[in-house]
Amino acid sequence: MSKIEQFKLTIRFSTTFILCAILTGVYFVVWNNVYNPEFENQFRGQGKMFLVTVYFLILLVTSIALGASKVDKFRKSEIIFYQILAVVFANCIAYAQICLLEAVLANIFGMLYILLIQATVIVAWTLVATEIVRRLSPPEEMLIIYGSHLATEIVYKMSVMEERYKINESVNVDVGFDEIREKIDKFKSVIICDVPARMRNDILKYCYQENKSIYVVPKISDIIVRSAAEITYFDSPILHAHSQGLTIEQRAVKRLMDIFLSLFALIVFSPAFIIIALAIKLYDGGPVFYKQKRATKDLREFDILKFRSMIVDAEKDGPQPATDNDSRITPVGKVIRALRVDELPQIINILKGDMSVVGPRPERIEHVEKYSKEIPEFPCRYKVRGGLTGYAQVFGKYNTSAYNKLKMDLMYIQKYSIGLDIKLIIMTIKILFKKDSTEGFKEKKRKSADK
Repeated sequence: MSKIEQFKLTIRFSTTFILCAILTGVYFVVWNNVYNPEFENQFRGQGKMFLVTVYFLILLVTSIALGASKVDKFRKSEIIFYQILAVVFANCIAYAQICLLEAVLANIFGMLYILLIQATVIVAWTLVATEIVRRLSPPEEMLIIYGSHLATEIVYKMSVMEERYKINESVNVDVGFDEIREKIDKFKSVIICDVPARMRNDILKYCYQENKSIYVVPKISDIIVRSAAEITYFDSPILHAHSQGLTIEQRAVKRLMDIFLSLFALIVFSPAFIIIALAIKLYDGGPVFYKQKRATKDLREFDILKFRSMIVDAEKDGPQPATDNDSRITPVGKVIRALRVDELPQIINILKGDMSVVGPRPERIEHVEKYSKEIPEFPCRYKVRGGLTGYAQVFGKYNTSAYNKLKMDLMYIQKYSIGLDIKLIIMTIKILFKKDSTEGFKEKKRKSADK
């Protein structure tokens, strides 16, 4: 293991701490010269320190929660985006605080000036920090071990970050453990993808013994055990994995948050509702909303609401997934789908209790039946209400396979917390800026679940 790997948590926290301190300094200098005089300099000494400390802590916690600290893992563009998003979040809270203290709508240009300087600092800092990390930690030279399915998807995805990962060789488990062990000895890092349980256990133990860095593509059973609690009442280690979904307390708090956020969103987005509805109606005179049968908690059916983005009777010949350059999508539909605002009417579904703000994406009834036949574990994702956004929506794509989406949904359920919900809500903003998150299925080939 390289030195940077051994101290990666220290490096991440230290770089983020220093950057947040600099950004807080920028905020304080501008605030002290623009806003404090408006308070007739009533904030002095401890008052200033309190405001600065609160701002710094909000910025630091948000940066870490969004992953902006992972300079050793993420691409430069992602780090810059997450850090600017954290700054925007902290600045919004700070601006609201200023307005409350003044009891009037404060000058917004001061905050915009702060953001401009902070964004410049973030870009410069990220370029320097990532270059230092790259020099200290060259790309990992890796061996990928695969089973019945070729690991081309994983190889492609990891090759996108060539500054971090370099897959030099692949080997199939059919060659036997002895030959695999010889190949493992040549590399510092190993990827295990779709390997039978017994062979995988032998490989894991050997890699652990030889201090190899291990990357494992998880199976459903791995995700279930991942959240297991340790039981120490006996002299034999026991893991207890819960399977009931959320607790009563978690469900109550989550529902209260759903009601509050959906009411707030209806007020904020009411102008967008009116504009989009008029655009759809004026284009072809058809209905504004589109209803579709979906499944939510315990496989209960409900009508999900969307702004109509396709021509009327687009599915008269039966359900068909949207494809790249789909001729059924109207010009208005292309815009609202690209911005993801076609999903806004689902705020009403959330208020009614059909959905939650965060949860597994509700699937069409016919898809539930299809995927359940192909993937027996698929109904496990219905232990919670379906969501407007979720783990698979933030970290996956529109055309991510059903099996991979299932694994991400189960990861969400098994390690659920209110903090995770808040993190996913904040991170959902990023998908509005990522073209591949709205990518449709390819015209010529639609893959089934890659179980």
